[in-house]
Amino acid sequence: MKHSLTLLLLLTVTFTYAQEKRKWKQLFNGKNLKGWTVKIKGHELNENYGNTFRVEDGKMVVSYDQYTNFDEQYGHIFYKKPYSYYLLAVEYRFVGNQVAGGEGWAYKNSGIMLHCQPPSTMLKDQDFPISIEDQLLGGDATGERSTCNLCTPGTNVVMDGKLFTPHCINSKSKTFRNEEWVRAEVLVLGDSVIKHIVNGDTVLVYEKPQIGGGAVNNYDPAVKKDGQLLSSGYISLQSESHPVEFRKVEIIDLEKQYKKKRRKG
Repeated sequence: MKHSLTLLLLLTVTFTYAQEKRKWKQLFNGKNLKGWTVKIKGHELNENYGNTFRVEDGKMVVSYDQYTNFDEQYGHIFYKKPYSYYLLAVEYRFVGNQVAGGEGWAYKNSGIMLHCQPPSTMLKDQDFPISIEDQLLGGDATGERSTCNLCTPGTNVVMDGKLFTPHCINSKSKTFRNEEWVRAEVLVLGDSVIKHIVNGDTVLVYEKPQIGGGAVNNYDPAVKKDGQLLSSGYISLQSESHPVEFRKVEIIDLEKQYKKKRRKG
């Protein structure tokens, strides 16, 4: 019964946001990084090493032209406020070549990090925020490589009624190649359902995001409270060694409507 109610709520909220396409709020203003905070491994909060995150031609750009070697300097840029129930959309593409020293798995790899811990709680040498990742990947001329996969740095989720503990799982999206723009949306309903959407197609659904598991290093143990459900958190975008551009980052905040639906239910 609980699962049926969750599914009904998901369908209701999905219908609601479909009727409100004109209410997108732009998190990225196309001019500067106002409202965003940078945290790069090995550097202090807001030290934008190598001008990694910048704005060029109206796009938020992740660039490594000032790096000599990536050296595991994983970075994230966080929006200034946390969200709980929302529809988020980014339009992204991979460009150019991976910087020297980047891992093979990080080729054409970035991500939308959901329900992130506050950037101020990340330690200097922490590699990834404790969060849920909507993993963004690009493909080559041949072969298949899905996007909007799920990865879980310091977290777990529930899939098909069971706790899912592996670090990553592929979505059912098609492969996007070369420098093609892709629209990735993610519907987040607090600590219940999360839904990945690519160019309008649902490619992955799971629920009950929670702290737990591995794949995050050098964190403050006081922050990693395993088993705690994640009902809200910050949103961030990744730098993982391959240049990527974001021409749009926008959100529909669903919290008021979600809570109103629950009261009526």
